Amino acid sequence: MKPRKPELLATAPSFLWLALFVFVPVAIIFAIAFRPALPAGGIGEGWSLDAIRSLKDPIYPSLLLRTVTISLVTTALCLALALPVAWHLAKLHPKWRSRILILIIIPFWTNFVIRVFAWQQILHAEGAIADTLRSIGLLGEADRLLGNSAAVIIVSVYTYLPFAILPLYAAAEKFDFHLLDAARDLGAKPFRAFRSVFLPGIRQGMVTAILIVFIPMLGSYVIPDMVGGTDSQMLGNKIAQRNFNDRNLPQAAALSCALTLLVLAPMLLRRKEKPA
Repeated sequence: MKPRKPELLATAPSFLWLALFVFVPVAIIFAIAFRPALPAGGIGEGWSLDAIRSLKDPIYPSLLLRTVTISLVTTALCLALALPVAWHLAKLHPKWRSRILILIIIPFWTNFVIRVFAWQQILHAEGAIADTLRSIGLLGEADRLLGNSAAVIIVSVYTYLPFAILPLYAAAEKFDFHLLDAARDLGAKPFRAFRSVFLPGIRQGMVTAILIVFIPMLGSYVIPDMVGGTDSQMLGNKIAQRNFNDRNLPQAAALSCALTLLVLAPMLLRRKEKPA
């Protein structure tokens, strides 16, 4: 048996990095969740379960359900739009493939907040889209495109779509498209060949795309804050409110712990997908 010392030395930097920037901050957040809150704001002395008990407030289950629902819808739409893009990208000539990839990435050279602000103007009540929808009767005079969950989902899909396209494209590029021809030769219809051969062939890319979109969406804060309304706030907005406005740091930490545990579920799912 080879000595394990070189292996330990090789993994030590990664473990140290994770310990300093992941495990220690998460442990601190969990510890703050069990401290009492001061009336004037801040963290009190001793230990308390008040912040944990506050999660029983009826507002939080509905907020959690809305956060998960918006995240799931956004992830599903990103996947549905990214799949055909990845399919066609993988079949393009390499010269055109690189050009299309650049076109997909170029909008993301602009600052994230500026892009969300641009969508705020696009969906504005007096914008061209709202006027057009009103002129053809699809939008009432009192209806608004901003300030609702639909606006949050539209802007989130725009924001996270490239993060779904890239891993799907990376998986599709390695897929042997001759397998589809073989499936058709054996009598499979095009859609069945796509569902039974292509999708399983790019499974790892699909899992990665889902996690890359779903996990950041759970903690989304800027998009609901800028284009959503009071009825479309997500868990990230409530954490920010408890932290910056109420200065109730233990309650903000308790909400962060709940979000962390929620994020761990898809990460464990991803771990199961890895080969043994």
